[in-house]
Amino acid sequence: MSKSSRATAADVARAAGVSKWTVTRAFTPGASIAEHSRERVLQEAAKLGYRPNLLARSLATKTTNLVAILVDDFANSYKLPVLEVLTQALQAEQMAAVLININQHFDHLSAILDADQRQVDAVILVGTDFKDEALNEQALPASRPPLYVLARESTIAHIPGVSCDARLSMAAINQHLWQRGYRRPGFMSGPRSLSTALGRKLHFAAFWQQQLGIAVPELRAGSYDRNAAAAALRQYLQATPAAERIDVLMCENDALAIGAIETARHEFGLRVPQDLAIVGYDGDELAATPSFNLTSYRQPLPQMVAALMAMLKGQAPAQSLNLPGELLLRGSS
Repeated sequence: MSKSSRATAADVARAAGVSKWTVTRAFTPGASIAEHSRERVLQEAAKLGYRPNLLARSLATKTTNLVAILVDDFANSYKLPVLEVLTQALQAEQMAAVLININQHFDHLSAILDADQRQVDAVILVGTDFKDEALNEQALPASRPPLYVLARESTIAHIPGVSCDARLSMAAINQHLWQRGYRRPGFMSGPRSLSTALGRKLHFAAFWQQQLGIAVPELRAGSYDRNAAAAALRQYLQATPAAERIDVLMCENDALAIGAIETARHEFGLRVPQDLAIVGYDGDELAATPSFNLTSYRQPLPQMVAALMAMLKGQAPAQSLNLPGELLLRGSS
């Protein structure tokens, strides 16, 4: 073999004195092979600089070990830890991620069709703004890869979602706010696609309707972006006399809460929490810094990813799961 050519499985087999199929089994997780044979193959492969041809393997196994991840809200800082934990878990199982940026030029349906052409094994939606009607079964190819939703609820029957339990999390938040004496709540929401019938808003509003018989005012940011949150709170505070304002603002996620805190303090001179308490959701690390000291609800990200991986690997049924997280009490409420 010349120095410029790439080593093949046959080269390794000759050097190790084994068959080509023994080389294949040595590089196949879980394959039946004697340990001394595997070690000899790996030693010779290392000397020759051999690496298995994953494309050729995918043709034989009819799997690519590629998973498409669709993201549509990069302004949301929580997406970075989600992607970190998810891609780490995929790589630990010898899978690779194909990250697809959903934007005004490339919608969710187009991305799924594109991923199907690339023969990915699965598609994971970690965005927030996909619309139910665009992802109905009639719009998708029959041969499409399985779809999953991570870190948010799925309201689409044929797409399993793994998320933080909205009922339990909002019960914990509402109980905290009630015990602290807040009685004029507001809710800041993000994207308003049909699938954003998020339980966070519904459970929050239901509690205050039951306790006080009031409708919770909604401040609509329209996206999970701190600038959008600033605009929504600014509009509300400018339009509402001080005596009639809410005394606590529940934000659908930490990105919104951070934008709300900055606006309340620096544009309107409000004290947090004395004049306006603010609560977030996700457990973003930035929210814990002294600048924000934000009360939030931490999503159980490692457990959610582990549950999703079990579905991807066929070790658990593909079904929607809601997992409990943890209320993080800090100085903003």
